[in-house]
Amino acid sequence: MALCLYLRNATFFFLFFYFLAFSLPVSARPATFLQDFKVTWSESHIRQIDGGRAIQLVLDQSSGCGFASKMQYLFGRVSMRIKLIPGDSAGTVTAFYMNSDTDNIRDELDFEFLGNRTGQPYTVQTNIYAHGKGDREQRINLWFDPSVDFHLYTILWNHRQIVFYVDDVPIRVYKNNEAKGIPYPKLQSMGVYSTLWEADDWATRGGLEKIDWSKAPFYAYYKDFDIEGCPVPGPANCASNPRNWWEGATYQSLNAVEARKYRWVRMNHMIYDYCTDKSRYPVAPPECMARV
Repeated sequence: MALCLYLRNATFFFLFFYFLAFSLPVSARPATFLQDFKVTWSESHIRQIDGGRAIQLVLDQSSGCGFASKMQYLFGRVSMRIKLIPGDSAGTVTAFYMNSDTDNIRDELDFEFLGNRTGQPYTVQTNIYAHGKGDREQRINLWFDPSVDFHLYTILWNHRQIVFYVDDVPIRVYKNNEAKGIPYPKLQSMGVYSTLWEADDWATRGGLEKIDWSKAPFYAYYKDFDIEGCPVPGPANCASNPRNWWEGATYQSLNAVEARKYRWVRMNHMIYDYCTDKSRYPVAPPECMARV
């Protein structure tokens, strides 16, 4: 009896750890900045805080700055907590995005936080490039002041959909409709990037509001860097593994609570959608007709 119990327990633990080893190619973990990222430009304008568990990005008249993940990933979820520039931030852009780093046939998933005049709402612009085709901008005004505290910004990317989240609220969904001839990013790995830079030719009210350099330097803060996905180079079968948690049924569509939050954002906070911009697109792009 004791031997049978021992063998049964041993078999259970073997199967348990076997499942973990082969179904979870990358584990979630709180990371310091230098574990997963490197500075891509203006190292003097990125400062590590709390032993590298947080960073400060600086924009002044001499330079902005940027950083990128050391590896690229194919499907998964990336997130960061960001505290944006307080006060008068018009003309600045703080960006958090994924990019295939390819010249002609680029895939890219963008969060761009557009600075504002003091007292005006912060605008978040999202954009999607698939197979080199972009110009899919949507903008929402945030329902809180993102410069007061850190908030979680997340990109979920799997074979079925791409979802942009602000905290736990989905603000944009892009479905895989390749069956209808609509491009979907799924063949190219992407790195994780962030930049803080001057863009007062377009960022605030279409470029009407310029940067007030008397308010410089401008600061944005990041922490809780989290990347869960298939690293490239890495296991060849990782990206196609249906047991990856982000490919599970729970993540193939919004649940009922998320769907309600998504409708609330679209109805109350969306200020621009390329799908309804008749001056740019007299005929709506095909992905708009497919409701993606």
